[in-house]
Amino acid sequence: MKLTWLGHAGFRLEIEDAVILIDPWLSGNPVFPEDQRDQALAGATHILLTHGHGDHTGDALSIAKDQGIPIVGIYDLINAWTTHQGIEGVGFNKGGTVDLGGAKVTMVNASHSSSLDGNEGPVYAGHESGYMIAGEGHVIYVSGDTDIMADMGWMGEYHQPDIGILCAGGHFTMDMDRAAWAARKYFDFKTVIPCHYKTFPLLEQSAQPLVDALPGVTVLTPEVMETVSL
Repeated sequence: MKLTWLGHAGFRLEIEDAVILIDPWLSGNPVFPEDQRDQALAGATHILLTHGHGDHTGDALSIAKDQGIPIVGIYDLINAWTTHQGIEGVGFNKGGTVDLGGAKVTMVNASHSSSLDGNEGPVYAGHESGYMIAGEGHVIYVSGDTDIMADMGWMGEYHQPDIGILCAGGHFTMDMDRAAWAARKYFDFKTVIPCHYKTFPLLEQSAQPLVDALPGVTVLTPEVMETVSL
């Protein structure tokens, strides 16, 4: 299983027979190297979205149309796009599980907001979400944009993820300290990868507080377009 950080909250996950692009915001992403776009997209089979904000959905429609691959996510948003944008989609909802090339993806709760930019202001884009992705002997918790929430208690106990991809940049989501607290309180991660940081000056620039707060946990901090094996 291989994971490549695409910058901000975007990842390329190679798992089972799937190559899943999670929240692929590439165009206009200040930390993504545009000359590596083809490398980031090569062989992609699915796009998985946590919510509607532009820094997560940014390139989803263009990639889906260019690559001929489905977008997977909350029913409301995916149904709107399959109806009006002519893309293939897999819409489901919290508690539901879909099979993406042998990887079992379950939608779980997050605590944030979700909208698209409209001509007269924000447009409803369905609820924000996270995911539990099971495959190759691992369960990965993709937090999406969220704060600490009590739901993490049952989510950790029920799904037992050993890998956590956690938003940790602060201001819009948990910061490093809050993400570390949630990891200690609710989960038994062997590996943690922070995201949603370093993109802008407004966000936290270093993951060191997360590293320091999680002794005994492998905290990986790959560079953008660096691939790690899990």
